[in-house]
Amino acid sequence: MSESTPSIFSRIIAREIPATIVAENDRVIAFEDISPQADLHVLVVPKTDEYADVTALAAGDPELLAEVVAMAKQIADERSDGQYRLIFNNGEAAGQTIFHVHAHVLAGNLGEGTLVGH
Repeated sequence: MSESTPSIFSRIIAREIPATIVAENDRVIAFEDISPQADLHVLVVPKTDEYADVTALAAGDPELLAEVVAMAKQIADERSDGQYRLIFNNGEAAGQTIFHVHAHVLAGNLGEGTLVGH
């Protein structure tokens, strides 16, 4: 994918691709993963595509990172009694395949040895 091609997340944000949206505000959106790895598997995504990974986001806009984490907690509070895993894949070798920063919120049964990718 070229730098000028919008990521799948940018296309979901633009409503070009349908998704089951579970939370949204002006800067962050959350939607169900199309290939869930746990009973609860939601992606929390900043609406900007400026940051490829969590390290870049933390350096460039720590307040936006805090909003991502706060939305993850809100979803976990609503859907899993506040018990959850929050995963950011950072780099291709770590399983990141979509270079638009995003967090995976997981709760419930998670397959043993399952790697969460995107």
